[in-house]
Amino acid sequence: MKYITLLLLVLSLISCRKRLDSFLFNPAKIDSYQLDNFKGEITLDLSGQYSVPQNMIHFVEFPITDNGKTIQIKGIYVGDTANISQDTVILYCHGNKDHMDFYWPRQKLYANAGGLGRYGVLMFDYPGFGLTEGTTTETNMYESTRAALQWLKGKGLTSDRLVMIGFSLGSAPVCEVAGHASDYPLQPSKIVLEAPFASAEIMIQDAALLSMPGSFLVDLKIDNATEIKKVNVPLLWIHGAADSFLSMKSHGQLVYDNKPGTKEAVKVEGGEHETNPSVMGYQNCIDKIAEFIEN
Repeated sequence: MKYITLLLLVLSLISCRKRLDSFLFNPAKIDSYQLDNFKGEITLDLSGQYSVPQNMIHFVEFPITDNGKTIQIKGIYVGDTANISQDTVILYCHGNKDHMDFYWPRQKLYANAGGLGRYGVLMFDYPGFGLTEGTTTETNMYESTRAALQWLKGKGLTSDRLVMIGFSLGSAPVCEVAGHASDYPLQPSKIVLEAPFASAEIMIQDAALLSMPGSFLVDLKIDNATEIKKVNVPLLWIHGAADSFLSMKSHGQLVYDNKPGTKEAVKVEGGEHETNPSVMGYQNCIDKIAEFIEN
């Protein structure tokens, strides 16, 4: 009887693999990007603060190959695309859910760091998110990041003027790029990780599903806690002490502790997974980011 029970458990877990992978990648498709007119859930409520004029908003796209087919990664650039060859640019890698409309308030917030227009900000949707077609995979997430970097390089951006910000799942492409200098078109001069997760393995173990390797339950190989050991550029780490989705202690703190060289930590008391900027105070948040970039 116990062997039958064990078999049923194994079969159940195998059938859950897609569900658990989908828990880490949770995209939503839309018909169009609405930005300020979007009526769905959003990551932050700016309540009309930190607006961006229409002439600074540019919808862009860049190609990758997905299963032998060329698809276009959809992106939004806030700033003057004609000045990318001179400006400092933030490449923002968003989290695991929905699409760019959900994260639009964060892009507006970063565009106001140091004063509106001080930095250009590029955000993009991974394959399967929003209007970006294609297959949602870890590899395609990295390939779309590569394509974004190539687009910026083609506009004249150089590595010394590139800053990458990764939120939650977006910490993975940031650590990947920063840790593999020769594999990508540009390297960030500095990185910001907000609420990063240590690894897919620890995320599964944190959920206390079963005492077995996370690789049995998910196909993702993301391991920021290991990749960060290869990163030599300065890091600003922001994490909410009350984060119930990615525990500060078991995720962000491990990533921070493993990072060699220059680094700075901002532990936000009372901050949950999505709320760090509002708990810090929006202006305090972007002032901290601007100070980190400038120093």
